[in-house]
Amino acid sequence: ELEEITNQLSPELKENKYTKQLYKQIESLRSLQPGMDAPLFTQNNTEDTPVSLADFKGKYVLIDFWASWCGPCRRANPTVVASYKKYARKNFTILGVSMDSDKDKWLEAIEADGLTWSQVSSLEGWQNPVAKLYAVNSIPHAILIDPEGKIVKRGIHAGELDGILKDLFYKPPP
Repeated sequence: ELEEITNQLSPELKENKYTKQLYKQIESLRSLQPGMDAPLFTQNNTEDTPVSLADFKGKYVLIDFWASWCGPCRRANPTVVASYKKYARKNFTILGVSMDSDKDKWLEAIEADGLTWSQVSSLEGWQNPVAKLYAVNSIPHAILIDPEGKIVKRGIHAGELDGILKDLFYKPPP
């Protein structure tokens, strides 16, 4: 949709710095479509130990972008926790990517919300390199990766996660 809109812009607007930023965003999103390889990344966890997306190869991984200060994220967490508990034994895990800049608040939110899966953050807020790599511009934002490292779906909402996982893990045989 963005591409269609930008293609209709006048030549003068196409040279505008904001339009050029929009073109970069379109290129980034083009490489993040379902079926494409998920960009690999490494970021430190709560113990300041590097964790890589590659560590999860062979599993379905939900990359969950969130923050302690994000009300909608925190309200979605109980639903995400329930899905995690239901499917964790079925080759599914979650990798939380925090958009926090305050480590103490991040750790408190993980504990308070019962987020028992791997969590990483650069503690740079919206400048988090992983969020930029995945063209995340709002949270909560979740992306499902398959065991081969391909993007299954972007922009998953907590309320639809259980249905998506149910379809993946309880498909009737062909």
